[in-house]
Amino acid sequence: MAMLAAKKANIRLPPEVNRILYIRNLPYKITAEEMYDIFGKFGPIRQIRVGNAADTRGTAYVVYEDIFDAKNACDHLQGFNVCNRYLIVLYYQATRAFKKLDSDKKEKNIRDLKRKYGVETPDSRKEGKATPMRT
Repeated sequence: MAMLAAKKANIRLPPEVNRILYIRNLPYKITAEEMYDIFGKFGPIRQIRVGNAADTRGTAYVVYEDIFDAKNACDHLQGFNVCNRYLIVLYYQATRAFKKLDSDKKEKNIRDLKRKYGVETPDSRKEGKATPMRT
């Protein structure tokens, strides 16, 4: 056991590797217990979140206690067949997850500022969202 821990300490992992996995292409009817059965074989799991909203169905997040267990699971479960669906297993990347949210916030902020100061642009005229100019 001590030999294994010493081996892990000397291994350098790529920067995108972390202990949170993002799983896509899951069957809609999969349960948390089934997820624990599939992913628990690779190490202790801290948390599993299965998407249940219309836009998150078929996805899940699996958080492992150890980064090496997450890497092992990602390597072995990529393309794994579950109910005739092949899993897509990726490392969670916070920067990618929040990029769309940030751009939507910025667009809303720009629209609000245009409305506040009465600025009309060719884009707003085209969409029929033109606001009257202040005088």
